[in-house]
Amino acid sequence: MRSSEDTPSPSPRPAIPLLLLLAGEDHPKACTGRRLLHRGLARPVRRIASLRPVPIVLDPHAPDPLSAADRAYARRGGVLAVDCSWNRLAARGSLPGLVSDDGGIHRRLPILVAANPQHFGRIAELNTVEALSAALYLLGQRSQAARILEGFRGGDGFLTINRERLDFYASRRTADAVRVAERKLYGGE
Repeated sequence: MRSSEDTPSPSPRPAIPLLLLLAGEDHPKACTGRRLLHRGLARPVRRIASLRPVPIVLDPHAPDPLSAADRAYARRGGVLAVDCSWNRLAARGSLPGLVSDDGGIHRRLPILVAANPQHFGRIAELNTVEALSAALYLLGQRSQAARILEGFRGGDGFLTINRERLDFYASRRTADAVRVAERKLYGGE
């Protein structure tokens, strides 16, 4: 008979579930979303409209930034990232058609700096793992945010580079307060 010490314990359920919709636009080897799926850190989805409860959809074109006020929604429905190409996103001006009119709660991330090798130092051009990590951090899940970055190039630097910004945004309770914080950091208030 095996002792309880020899019995592997199941991995703990994440405090905030991570969901991923792959647009299939990035090179598979550079796709951080695929690596999150492979590691079991995110769950793949094909359509957002069928998800219940509805997730928070990270959308760089959403008018409202993610804030602590979204925490209960995230715990119930999770946070969903759409893994797509920044180049195609810029040309298109919106997320892929897979997302439009999906019923999800769309939120953008506040202004942060990328640490990944492809977009290092660029404002707001985070890769998928950085975006999900930032969302988790802002929603109060700092250890989960750090854990998903492990093993990604630039991952260890993302939270370090953005710590002051993330802490400043996370201390704001509402989307309006996060907007004010962004203006203070980047608008000269």
